[in-house]
Amino acid sequence: MRRVDCEILAPKALSSPAANPRKGENVNPRPPALGPAAAYAHDHPPVRDINRDLQQKMSPGQRLADRVASVVGSWPFIIIQSTILAAWIAVNVYLVVMEQLHPGYLRAWDPYPFILLNLMLSFQAAYTGPVVMMSQNRQSEKDRMMAQSDYEVNQKAEEEIEVVMKHLVHQDRLILDAIARLEALQATPPVEAAAVRIEEILRRIEVSDRRVVEALERRRGGADRAGA
Repeated sequence: MRRVDCEILAPKALSSPAANPRKGENVNPRPPALGPAAAYAHDHPPVRDINRDLQQKMSPGQRLADRVASVVGSWPFIIIQSTILAAWIAVNVYLVVMEQLHPGYLRAWDPYPFILLNLMLSFQAAYTGPVVMMSQNRQSEKDRMMAQSDYEVNQKAEEEIEVVMKHLVHQDRLILDAIARLEALQATPPVEAAAVRIEEILRRIEVSDRRVVEALERRRGGADRAGA
């Protein structure tokens, strides 16, 4: 993003001798220069949607890793697995007791110390652990990209707010110069009507400036809260 610095020439032009011609003179004063907002080059790239960009670039393996991490890190998974483990242990203990009381009864397939159950849980941990780490690494990369995008957006917003504030100063100088010229004019009826009209316009500009400043303050407060 680049910014074009602009000198505020309007007050000088309005206060020059050419801007206040004497009676009977036919002088075309130079029009006032445009403010900083008109000279600002708003040519930065558009704001990126990091979530959408990453979603479009995700591979099938990354989607599967996110899905597994979402399932493993949920309460339904914990409840279902706890129920299966409790049922596994209870059934095997029951079969061991019944075999001792009634020889020839159905034998337990995984008696205490539940070696088969431990083997299954070890396999589950060996595969779900790396998959969850893959999902966490991708989430960390996404967080870094979002932080970089927020930094770029804050830079753009700060630069544009600076241009807006300079433009408001430029308007204030134009308004003060116009008021000084009106006060110097002779108070004839047409001039009084023009002065009333200009005063109304100035009030509207003041209200508009106040709204712009309030909007900038709200935006700056939102950026501060987002950065916190």
